[in-house]
Amino acid sequence: MTLPRTPSFRLDGRRALVTGASSGIGLGCAVALAEAGAHVTLAARGHAALNTLAEQIHAEGGLADTLTMDVADIAATEAAVAAHGPFDVLVNSAGLARHTPALDTTIADFDAVADVNLRGAYFLTRAVARGLIEAGKPGSLINISSQMAHVGGIERAVYCGTKHALEGFTKAMAIEWGRLGIRVNTICPTFIRTPLTEPTFANPERVKWIEDKIKVGRMGEVTDIMGAVVFLASDAAQMVTGTALLIDGGWTAG
Repeated sequence: MTLPRTPSFRLDGRRALVTGASSGIGLGCAVALAEAGAHVTLAARGHAALNTLAEQIHAEGGLADTLTMDVADIAATEAAVAAHGPFDVLVNSAGLARHTPALDTTIADFDAVADVNLRGAYFLTRAVARGLIEAGKPGSLINISSQMAHVGGIERAVYCGTKHALEGFTKAMAIEWGRLGIRVNTICPTFIRTPLTEPTFANPERVKWIEDKIKVGRMGEVTDIMGAVVFLASDAAQMVTGTALLIDGGWTAG
């Protein structure tokens, strides 16, 4: 009998685009992909932090370059992806949160969050897919979503709305491009300690709410996301598309 072999988690020879790579989850994902052998293009609005990260990845033997990108600027994003792609892997970790009670939501805040979390994510994912289709290549497109794409949350109506929508277009795109070898998935973290979540962790009432919801008894860390992104990017996940990988410590199970 010939025993089956585990598909490789290695990403050698593949090019990955990681947006929101300058800090937090995006930074962790970029490091994880580089460790797995991918050549990572680090993208964000601020170039200085990207250069520092690229230098650190190089120092550890990885491959990385940088690209200044604001996903809310759709025309510029599409042009950048066309010029620098095709990318075998996309990790879209660019995100924005402006939390207020629903009655206090301003149109400006709604539009700002939707421009990044929904419009930006949609057209970025499409741009990377278009490059793969034109090159006749398979690929793995990963949007960083949230557990809040599956539940509601206090003062998070706009954020939840954009993340629920992201889940919807991810499923639709996965159906459209599956036979082309292009997989589209989301990663849905719980509250992860990052600069973006510092205001939440500074609020004792919010911390208690979070601790009551997370069943494993601790907050999430960036390292909790890193293995998941390598899995979805790799051949080990060839049968995984149109789905959400929840990394929520049991939040949504309850």
